[in-house]
Amino acid sequence: MADNESRNGSTYATRAILDFMHRTHGPHDSALERAFAVPDGIPSHQVSHDDGRLLHVVLRLARAKKVVEIGTLAGYSAIHIARALEPGGHLWSIEFEPKHAQLARSNLAAAGVLDRVTIVEGAALAMLPTLVEHGPFDAVFIDGDKPNYDRYGRWALENIRQGGLILGDNAYLFGELMEDREDARAMRAFNELVAKTCDSVCAPTPDGMVIAIKR
Repeated sequence: MADNESRNGSTYATRAILDFMHRTHGPHDSALERAFAVPDGIPSHQVSHDDGRLLHVVLRLARAKKVVEIGTLAGYSAIHIARALEPGGHLWSIEFEPKHAQLARSNLAAAGVLDRVTIVEGAALAMLPTLVEHGPFDAVFIDGDKPNYDRYGRWALENIRQGGLILGDNAYLFGELMEDREDARAMRAFNELVAKTCDSVCAPTPDGMVIAIKR
């Protein structure tokens, strides 16, 4: 392996280093710990500790006030986003599973941010058109079902302001991005779409986080 290749990703990030970074740059309080430690029966698909903090910092830099999230799960990323909003800001977070939505509301209430978050229950493709009246948005965070990422990306481009952010988790598709199947094709199309229309980068988080600024 070439020397520059060995420096990509988290090759040098040992468990001890990661634990130190978590404690130093973004320690969990009780509300985040509660949302991160999902109970039995709920999939552990929430963003990583570092990804959550990255979302928070990027949205603070963007001074985001109106944000859409696709994929709430237990509300871990929603807490990070809600805490980053400008005063008077609001997050609309879409969740397909009613059980997950109920848990997310409980976790958001425990974090003291439920007043600035609306959990929208239903399939994202059906729910996104109902949010258009609240736009244009400052940012859209995509962390939902992978076969629709390209469609979510197109909606985001149509409904964020110039200079707004598109953020997409799992851009590497769990290491299977180059496979010949529907979800991989959709994820590649999402990456190509934002690259053509935005100033973008894929941050080398554990599964890749696209950060794109609409031109």
